[in-house]
Amino acid sequence: MINIDSIVGAIQSIHEPWTYFIIFGILLLCGFGLPIPEDITLIAGGIMAYYGKADVYVMILVGLLGVMLGDGAMFQIGKRYGNRVFEWKWMKRFLHTDRLDAVKDKLRNHGYKVIFSARFMPGLRSLVFLTSGALGIPFRIFLFFDGLAALISVPAIVYSCYFFGDAIHDAVHVIKNVEQGVLAVIVIGILYFLVKYFIKRYRERRAGEES
Repeated sequence: MINIDSIVGAIQSIHEPWTYFIIFGILLLCGFGLPIPEDITLIAGGIMAYYGKADVYVMILVGLLGVMLGDGAMFQIGKRYGNRVFEWKWMKRFLHTDRLDAVKDKLRNHGYKVIFSARFMPGLRSLVFLTSGALGIPFRIFLFFDGLAALISVPAIVYSCYFFGDAIHDAVHVIKNVEQGVLAVIVIGILYFLVKYFIKRYRERRAGEES
């Protein structure tokens, strides 16, 4: 069970300029495949701004810088290694051939639209950016369309979390109040199925003895 108090406490314990370094670092690593959604990181940045641990406009700029550098890094990796990048073991584990082929086809037929749209599709971002570089799409084109999408998504996420911080704060209190109730329901559910299982086993054993 997630401890909401710990999360909020951790956010409130961080102060400038570490808030910016943390958000920037995570976003940059996301560009290299760190399995943390960029959107969650940007949401955390907006919440930090709400709690007064960062300036919201500086956080937006930091978010844009981190996102664009991470995206650019994935593109350059694809450009440098070409199709060889898809032969790496860790890539084969992550990618299915049909999924990769589908992305390649879409980039060849609708390259600019796909690059722009990928910023709003968390599960495909890295794959699209990596494949864009491997297919030889000009970097200036990639930078323009990815940057255009980032100029929409990053400020929207960070500022909305900052602006609606009161609602988020109230939601945290609600979650804290229901946490124990949810935990109790889970425990009761587990006990119910355990009791049901053992009763079933007992009846099967009795039936076997009687026969």
